Amino acid sequence: MLDGARARGAFVLRTIQSSPWSVQVRDRAPLSVVAVLRGMPWVVPSAGDAVRLYRCAGPWPRCAPPCPRPRAAPRRPGSSVEGRDDGADGSSVLLIGKYRRPGEIATHLLSALPPLLVIPRAAHGESALVSRLAEETVRNEPGQDLVLERLLDLLLVAILRAWFTRPDADAPPRYRANGDPVVGPVLRLIHGHPDHPWTVAALAGRTGVSRATLARRSTGLVGMPPMAYLTEWRIDLAADLLKNSDTTIDSIARQVGYGSAFAFSTAFKRARGISPQRHRNRGDHE
Repeated sequence: MLDGARARGAFVLRTIQSSPWSVQVRDRAPLSVVAVLRGMPWVVPSAGDAVRLYRCAGPWPRCAPPCPRPRAAPRRPGSSVEGRDDGADGSSVLLIGKYRRPGEIATHLLSALPPLLVIPRAAHGESALVSRLAEETVRNEPGQDLVLERLLDLLLVAILRAWFTRPDADAPPRYRANGDPVVGPVLRLIHGHPDHPWTVAALAGRTGVSRATLARRSTGLVGMPPMAYLTEWRIDLAADLLKNSDTTIDSIARQVGYGSAFAFSTAFKRARGISPQRHRNRGDHE
């Protein structure tokens, strides 16, 4: 599930805000990640309570003074978010990373996240990644964009791991199911080889259980039988490929396990209510 982040042309910025300051974010980026290097600003969502962000742990080579207690906050679009600082702690230094295109964050991952996600202080384990990302923003060397994008991906995965493994976490069923000795291997087979002509019998045979056992465990953990999950996964993958690549519909159909563009188009329209071409055209205007 966490392999659904793949930055391409992502926006990464280190910014200094002098107190008092306030910034209202209204962009349509699918996902934004904010880490606080200095200061203790508030995040004020348009719905819900304000949350204070604490500073990220150092060291910060050439970036900012050492500062304890890291905190980071991914944010989804759909509501405005305001960041502000009342000036009590001087200027604030923020590290902001944005996934700017819908295809950079897989549908199945984005749909599992709340509008605003803030990592509790005690759950942090990504401080080294924040430090490395902050250091890279002030470099001017070949390959900088590539390094920034991969570091942003790694930071997001670390944040989501911390979020989903909290004691009180209500992790998405797909995330929890990955640890199941029966359903977990099946999900990895489906994710790794969506083009394979899987059947319930074949998947059950690979995990050493009966078809009935696999169907029961899959429904209990993921919320649907394995073949329904396979179809949903294929359509989600195809939807992202349509929006984020110039690959032909016929080629995408084969990549996600359909024998023809016609069969794929029929399945896609049944699931999404529109044709693959119309879905792609919508992506061009986002």
